[in-house]
Amino acid sequence: MRAAMPILIVFLIAAFLVPSFAFIVTQTEQVVITRFGKPIGEPITEPGLRFKLPLIDDLNRFDKRFLEWDGIVTQVPTKEKRFILVDTYARWRITDPLLFFQRLRDESGGRSRLDGIINGETRDAVARHDVIELVRTTNREPLEGSAQAGEVDTGLEPIDVGREEVRKEILANAQARVTDLGIEILDVQFKRINYVADVERTVFNRMIAERKRIADRFRSEGEGEASRIRGDRERDLKEIQSEAYRQAQEIVGRADAEATEIYAAAYNQSATSREFYRFLKTMESYEATIGQDTTLVLSTKGDFFSYLKDSQ
Repeated sequence: MRAAMPILIVFLIAAFLVPSFAFIVTQTEQVVITRFGKPIGEPITEPGLRFKLPLIDDLNRFDKRFLEWDGIVTQVPTKEKRFILVDTYARWRITDPLLFFQRLRDESGGRSRLDGIINGETRDAVARHDVIELVRTTNREPLEGSAQAGEVDTGLEPIDVGREEVRKEILANAQARVTDLGIEILDVQFKRINYVADVERTVFNRMIAERKRIADRFRSEGEGEASRIRGDRERDLKEIQSEAYRQAQEIVGRADAEATEIYAAAYNQSATSREFYRFLKTMESYEATIGQDTTLVLSTKGDFFSYLKDSQ
């Protein structure tokens, strides 16, 4: 038992001292060793087991992976002096841990420095461009057959620089300002671009008025087309009715001609037939001229009076 005590003591001492002079660097880490606050040696960027002097050496670990930066919503004036709200985010990484430690100390210091750099470059870029260049990417054309194609004014003003070019401009300028900080900005993106409340209401009202103008134009064109269709219909209907009336009159004329021939033939056959024909035509004429409330004053020498007298 007494022989095992020294071994146990040595084991405990080793367990206490080993963590103070040996350490492990993982694949996602890079380490800068400082002695009394000053960096010593080259930064450790490869994973594995490493050693340091106990008590006097300190470890400063930095992430090798892509890090996020999330900006705050900032009110920025554009080139045409319209105030908009811009929200951006970025991705960055530590490329030189020693330089990063010397200039920024830790990731919190790095993010704080990026706040000033990226926000500043964003404000400068927005101030050099109009709103339309910040919200559009290309000079897109309405698709053929769409509601906006043709002669309708869509209000799409041509642009020389789009949002993607503005984003690249911000990224390039921001990257140039961090080369001496031991970091690299990988990407900058617009999360949101919006008008401030007062300007937003004005813009929405203008957009609504523009959409109403286009809708009124469509309705006007539709009413015009409907009127044209109705006019064509009325004209075609009158042509059809006129042609039908002409054909009907031709039929009636032919029928009257045939009837006249029949009557004439019958009239030439006998006196009785001639008398019947005269009677029939007289009745037809009276039927066409006398109504229910008609008062007749007949001459005693008239045919109709003679017929009435003979019928008693």
